[in-house]
Amino acid sequence: MSAERSVRRATHSGSWYTDSARELRYQLDNWLGAVGSASHSPARAIIAPHAGYQYCGACAAFAYRQVDPSIVKRVFILGPSHHVRIGGCALSPAKVYRTPLYDLPIDSQIYEDLYSTGHFEEMSILTDEDEHSIEMHLPYIAKIMENRQVTIVPVLVGSLTTEKEALYGTIFSKYLADPNNLFVISSDFCHWGARFHYQYYDKSWGDIYKSIQKLDEMGMNIIESLSPTGFTSYLRKFGNTICGRHPIGVLLNAVHILQQTTSNGHKISLKFLRYAQSSQCLNMHDSSVSYAAASLQIE
Repeated sequence: MSAERSVRRATHSGSWYTDSARELRYQLDNWLGAVGSASHSPARAIIAPHAGYQYCGACAAFAYRQVDPSIVKRVFILGPSHHVRIGGCALSPAKVYRTPLYDLPIDSQIYEDLYSTGHFEEMSILTDEDEHSIEMHLPYIAKIMENRQVTIVPVLVGSLTTEKEALYGTIFSKYLADPNNLFVISSDFCHWGARFHYQYYDKSWGDIYKSIQKLDEMGMNIIESLSPTGFTSYLRKFGNTICGRHPIGVLLNAVHILQQTTSNGHKISLKFLRYAQSSQCLNMHDSSVSYAAASLQIE
């Protein structure tokens, strides 16, 4: 690969979020400041949305506010694949990810370790730059880790079976056990409307947007219970269009492994801190995307 293609460009800056470093820093500072003090910190993992910042930037701040940058040395970013169908997980061919604030280097040693398992493929740089689910977290990571040494481990997560979610959960569990690692699980929640081919509506729950919230909250409660099988059953029953369901499934399986193999009585808790919708659906012609922010704490 040519040297210039070892850098993954910030292809969504200037559209999904500002490409002005000054303006970006100002926005992120404001959103983080509006959260107030951390309430579920230090986060070992967070779940946060990946839409345009005008829609979800304020919501994502509730997750990132729980991160203690003095602890974190490495950030794993698990993002769903929106455009390319893969049956496993893929790693980037790049060495560096660019952001408007500064460049974030990929942890080459961790990449080597992951490749050595035989369960990771390499995506093309074009696939990498076309995907937004990882990139949308980079400015937040760069902001909270400013003036600190940090590497990133971007992972594109495909359409995994429950067996593969368990497999990757097992692989990542040892990294989740390390307090110097932060896991960022990239996911929006319900995509509702004809354009998303999903219009589940229980009228007993009120207006459509209230039904969507109730549906999302059911899923969030199951995620908080840290049950991989419960989350799988919920998705099968309702078909909720949570785009990061597979990264979430991997996290839940990694936690499950830690709970099984840890003998020193770690207390593991996951808590959702914020929920939002891009708009309030009132009729079947409307559409919306839901966003949620959560923090996983291991004591």
